[in-house]
Amino acid sequence: MTHPPPRVPVVALVASMGGLQAFSEVLGGLPADFSAAVLVLQHLEPARASQLAHILDERTPLCVREAVSGATLAAGHVYVAPPGRHLEITAARTLALTDAPPVAFSRPSADVLLHSLSTAGEPVIAVVLTGRGQDGAVGSVQVRRGGGTVLAQDQGTSEEYGMPGAASLAGGVDEVLPLAAIAPRLVALVHNFNHPHG
Repeated sequence: MTHPPPRVPVVALVASMGGLQAFSEVLGGLPADFSAAVLVLQHLEPARASQLAHILDERTPLCVREAVSGATLAAGHVYVAPPGRHLEITAARTLALTDAPPVAFSRPSADVLLHSLSTAGEPVIAVVLTGRGQDGAVGSVQVRRGGGTVLAQDQGTSEEYGMPGAASLAGGVDEVLPLAAIAPRLVALVHNFNHPHG
């Protein structure tokens, strides 16, 4: 009899304009023994190869790789959505890349990723970071309805407040935090997931 893989908490960081700096600060503030899997999604030019995973790998103690279909989520690993493809998590807790049409003018789309997280039955935390537009607002509401936690970057530290602002207006956000406070909050939330009684 095979046992299902342990329930690894999943953290999804989504951003658009200004995302590199925001990702760098959040991931750089996480410890090497961070006991969650991290998904990173930024709106990228689809025709151009992305260096995002390589750049972030140099800025965090976690292991950063571009996401591939079929990958199993592992704690302490960061999976970066490649340009031009949607990233989702499956019911089997693996990653899936799809070529479905753009959502909110975006592929990869934060709404697509967050919707999949909302139905995955995982301990889930979504973080809506700086970015233009409203991508992620619908998905953040779905994550909250599914029992997950949603953090949003505050206006004062966002290069563009469109995405976090839209998520807040939609009622999809539990906490609004300055960028520097997000990594410590993630550490505390993941600790609570893994040690619910202390």
